[in-house]
Amino acid sequence: MTQKLLFLTGKLAEKSLHKVLTEVQSNPKTPPFKYRVEQIGVSVAALMTPGLIARRLKQAGDADKIILPGLCQGDLSVLEAQYGIPVERGPEDLKDLPQYFGHAGTQPDLSQYSVQIFAEIVDAPYLSVEGVVKRAQQFIAQGANVIDLGCLPGVPFPHLADATKTLKQLGIKVSVDSLNTDDLLAAGHAGADYLLSLTEKTLWIANEVASTPVLIPAKPHSLPSLYRAIELCIKAGKPFIADPILDPINFGLTDAIVRYQKLRKKYPEIQIMMGIGNLTELTDADTTGINAMLFGMIAELDINAVLATSVSPHAVNAIAEADIARRMMFAARQDDRLPRGYSNGLLGLHDRRPFTYSADEIKEIAAQIKDPSFRIQVSEQGLHVYNRDGLFESTDPFALYPNLKVGDDASHAFYLGVELARAQIAWQLKKRYVQDQELDWGVANQPTDTVAKSSHREASLKEKRNKNS
Repeated sequence: MTQKLLFLTGKLAEKSLHKVLTEVQSNPKTPPFKYRVEQIGVSVAALMTPGLIARRLKQAGDADKIILPGLCQGDLSVLEAQYGIPVERGPEDLKDLPQYFGHAGTQPDLSQYSVQIFAEIVDAPYLSVEGVVKRAQQFIAQGANVIDLGCLPGVPFPHLADATKTLKQLGIKVSVDSLNTDDLLAAGHAGADYLLSLTEKTLWIANEVASTPVLIPAKPHSLPSLYRAIELCIKAGKPFIADPILDPINFGLTDAIVRYQKLRKKYPEIQIMMGIGNLTELTDADTTGINAMLFGMIAELDINAVLATSVSPHAVNAIAEADIARRMMFAARQDDRLPRGYSNGLLGLHDRRPFTYSADEIKEIAAQIKDPSFRIQVSEQGLHVYNRDGLFESTDPFALYPNLKVGDDASHAFYLGVELARAQIAWQLKKRYVQDQELDWGVANQPTDTVAKSSHREASLKEKRNKNS
């Protein structure tokens, strides 16, 4: 049955909405639907609220569903009760409606994954037990499944057992990474879930404790050595994870990937780990892209666990990025699709569709403005600022200042300065800009302080009143 949709919008977006919906409707890949657009008397669609809609839209007619602008805030259940049909938000930008219909208006399911993240606290010996717990909780919040306590050669770790027991009491899975057999034994007896990294020569430790060993070659790059350790575990019926070791760029990265592929072919059913810190930490490049590529290979090789680190300042979000990447790649693999359209979490510096309006379209919108409030948009050509007094364009915010005429309004000048700076950054990086919205930095997004955003205006008005009194 053809679905009947009712779109609510404002004055400025009405024409563009009709144009986009006509294009969507004519796409043979889009499920058939009929639509009606109601312009409910506000200039900016994002200013709609459920209360305003309930007052101005008396009935929904024969619509099966009402679709609101994506930036519309508030509880929609009130509207659903009033009209008796589903009410949902569309995309934040109406130009994204084709993609919205392509996903049938649903969000991709990123709740599942197949890769366990071991997050290593590399300086654990230098931290107190309380410090270890604090760092562990930070990594757990970012998506880690297991906390790895990294031991350092020649550095005593007298509170290793206490740290392990404390984490276990908090319900946190623990692994311990050391080349010192005494450390590994102590961790195992304290209840560590995993021990990194055992070889065929130190595998005897696995017989002394209940911990699951993570196996590596006794000699670097030696797959036969790793195979022998694997066979010993299989023969003993001992659970294990194998790691042929991922080397950094210029020190054997390509050969390492081949080793992982050979290991998976030889042992299709075993658990395999990949330590990804050698790339994220030791490459001067944004870790979002590195994690995306790594987890693409991890998905294809059916690797079951990663050892991730977050030490270098440029890798501060590496654990959270790994969490997003594993979910994206799992979903794409399940859907047998390219990993596109699942999440913007790894699109930190750029956007796939940064400029949704052309300069000519912005000019058409600007011609409708009858009030003094400034609107700001960004196109491929640069920044566009407009109100009833005209449309002003430039790639340099400073060039726009003479046209703004806000010298006697510090609050307004400050606001425009912030917004134009965001707009310029968005234009330079080719990111999506929406006025009054923070730029989307993907996984690096920070919570927005809406109180501070409005309080500057109140402070400015108070200052004005004090000067005039």
